[in-house]
Amino acid sequence: MSQSAQFNVERLDGTAAAKAEDAFRLVYAEAFAEPPYNETEADVAVAFSRFRSQTLNSTFAGVLATTVDGEPVGMAYGFRLGRQAVWWDQLTEPVPEDMRREDGRRTFGLMELAVRAAWRRQGVAHRLHDSLIATTDAERVLLNVHPDNKAAVAAYRAWGYHKVGDAHPWPEAPLHHVMLLANKRQPA
Repeated sequence: MSQSAQFNVERLDGTAAAKAEDAFRLVYAEAFAEPPYNETEADVAVAFSRFRSQTLNSTFAGVLATTVDGEPVGMAYGFRLGRQAVWWDQLTEPVPEDMRREDGRRTFGLMELAVRAAWRRQGVAHRLHDSLIATTDAERVLLNVHPDNKAAVAAYRAWGYHKVGDAHPWPEAPLHHVMLLANKRQPA
């Protein structure tokens, strides 16, 4: 099914994203029910209990893609990592101290990026990504991606990310690649 770029991307702060939680949740639940994630309704519930607290972060930024009729197409969100960020502690191998140094402004953590199946391979993810990182003045972007999601890994590499290690992002999580976009670029 070709939707041919007939979508809008809206930037949302935490308050607006919290009000649009149902749309974020719909996209997330559909995208992450697929392999390699295979998330259940219980997994989605846990993710969205985190989402509610994440939207309260003063540096939260989100983007939501919708059709002209308001149907959710894709979403992305994240926030700047604080001085005490545990992201680097989850790596299976340590990285240099200068890489892991956080000051509350240096790194934007891309928490989620997802596009519904009917809208994939049409530039939606790239537009969401660029719109989201344009909201921050952080010098770099950090994310986790499941290595079996070959399309996502390839997209992140094409957008300038490089792998800095592997991590278990939460207890019992499968191994994920940790990828970094240094000297983030602005959207074209």
